[in-house]
Amino acid sequence: MLRNKYLKDWSKIVSYHFPHLSLPEVVGLATWSFGMVMTGSSSLTRVSEFIAKINQEKSNTVRQRLKEWYQDSKGKKGEKRRELDVSECFAPLLKWILSLWKSEYKCLPLAIDATNIGQDFTVLSLHVLYQGCGIPVAWKIVKGREKGSWKPHWLYVFHYVKDVVPSDWQVLVLADRGLYADWLFEAICSLNWHPFLRINHQGNYQLRGDTEWRCLDTVAPKTGTQWSGYVTCFKNHSIDGTLLARWDEGYKEPWLIVTDLEPTQAQSLWYGLRSWIESSYRDIKSDGWQWQKTRLREPDRAERIWLAMAIATLWTVTVGSEEQPHLSKDFKNKPKPNSRINSKSDLRRQEGNISCFLQGLINIIADLVCGKGISLNGLFPRQSFFINTS
Repeated sequence: MLRNKYLKDWSKIVSYHFPHLSLPEVVGLATWSFGMVMTGSSSLTRVSEFIAKINQEKSNTVRQRLKEWYQDSKGKKGEKRRELDVSECFAPLLKWILSLWKSEYKCLPLAIDATNIGQDFTVLSLHVLYQGCGIPVAWKIVKGREKGSWKPHWLYVFHYVKDVVPSDWQVLVLADRGLYADWLFEAICSLNWHPFLRINHQGNYQLRGDTEWRCLDTVAPKTGTQWSGYVTCFKNHSIDGTLLARWDEGYKEPWLIVTDLEPTQAQSLWYGLRSWIESSYRDIKSDGWQWQKTRLREPDRAERIWLAMAIATLWTVTVGSEEQPHLSKDFKNKPKPNSRINSKSDLRRQEGNISCFLQGLINIIADLVCGKGISLNGLFPRQSFFINTS
């Protein structure tokens, strides 16, 4: 039974957005995510001690309840044992984010990436990119030393969110060159989403309608150059699409990006959004939930804790969002697509500014201390980073 008013209010919000979960599953998810935000930690000990204090319970009782929430059915007591299926929460989580998305433009930037916790886990995750942060929406965790292809894991991630985004939205999926594969390009296209994948400069490309193969490292041969055009990339495992190349001052090498968008519809600078997923790892680890200190060793259990961290991240980012005047000004004076981003620095967090994640943590604590209660303001993208092709 939840006695604390704020914890009960948060539980009602979580229950509304995950109607398929049982009452114990909702209470566990709400308690874990609430405790993470309040303690700045995903530690079972810290969260259970905090919840016990505010809910007037014994810490061992709370600890056992929170522990059972992430365990599989074999590790639970009772005849009606049930384990939480995290994959069934991916679609509701993304729907929740879209319900908060306050923008005139129907554009959604996503990124996929892999992060490690020592040699214990590798987390393959899909994030919504927003105001210098990333909100996890789907993931698969495998043993750090597990051998084999990541292809089935990425297809698993896409499968559970493929029908969530409305068909009239434009979705961009960014990935670093370490994840590039021809099947990944095709898988993203099959969702009616747009791949935006960085590739290495080793290899060859062929201009559309040409028979000559050229070296990729000649597309943008020096700093200050850029190019875009229709190509076939790579002699083996070829893909047909648009190649974008750009080499800015201060970078050791150019960005080479392949996409299915038309050359006139895409900008290489959009790839700078991908760095926001790296910022989200900092939020999940040192700035926020201290995930790097986890003592969990089973991937299934870790995936459930990631669900609580994703909910906690959504809450903090939403409360830390800046509802800018641009919502009226920028929509009134819409910039041309090719002038929306002027430099890579426009896509980075400004030095000296606090992230919306950390601002959210501060705002939540301050609101509760002042008795304002729980509120989620919405997500306010600063501008449309890419144009709608529909």
